[in-house]
Amino acid sequence: MLSIVNETETKVFQQNQLTVKIYPTVQQMGKAAAQEVADRICNLLEGKAEINMIFAAAPSQEEFLHHLISDQRISWNRINAFHMDEYIGVLPDAPQSFGNFLRIRIFDKVPFKNVYYLNGHATDLEEECTRYTSLLSQFPTDIVCLGIGENGHIAFNDPDVANFNDHKLVKIVKLDHVCRQQQVNEKCFETLEQVPTEALTLTIPALLKAKWMFCIVPFKNKAQAVYRTIHGDISEKCPASILRRKEKSSLYLDTESAQLLNL
Repeated sequence: MLSIVNETETKVFQQNQLTVKIYPTVQQMGKAAAQEVADRICNLLEGKAEINMIFAAAPSQEEFLHHLISDQRISWNRINAFHMDEYIGVLPDAPQSFGNFLRIRIFDKVPFKNVYYLNGHATDLEEECTRYTSLLSQFPTDIVCLGIGENGHIAFNDPDVANFNDHKLVKIVKLDHVCRQQQVNEKCFETLEQVPTEALTLTIPALLKAKWMFCIVPFKNKAQAVYRTIHGDISEKCPASILRRKEKSSLYLDTESAQLLNL
């Protein structure tokens, strides 16, 4: 049942378990998402000595991250940070590295207790999956901050490799054409041939282990994926649709990414 509430230019509605919030601009969306994530961090830290967070690396997250690191209420030294995916074969200090993206925009900007990086350049990639799986088990996730790809992926769980019942927490995956082309469209790579064909990713069950999920999705190139996430079947054909079954999950949109919703 879809119901809409207007809150000072913000449109809010519920689709299954997922709360959807639409803002007039990407700036308002990023600021609002950051404030709500910061509120949740502060609330959790009232009852826990430390918490564990997973972050997505993508241009869609920049406005949100900018506002989040500006929030003076957050005790960063009580937070352990992870990221959710990484290209295989890309050097850790390369501009395209997701770990490097997050290092520049947040991990080196505030004093986290620990930052745990996925190494897509590891000699033994299966061992790297095992290492990161062990860390995720040691530090159960409290909050995930994620986005949605043009093909509906969350992390690098593209439709062909997504599995809602995956027994793994971290795995090696092949990237589909839509996913790789998006990296070119967003100016992360100059040509499709430069985009890696494989990556390490946290699986969908690994992400869903979080108590709270905050999904930030601006820009018109995501409009079709947003529509399928909200109105399509809950299926691996659109991996992000699983958010509709996740309690304590929120989706933040701007008018461009929400343009097909006809609200």
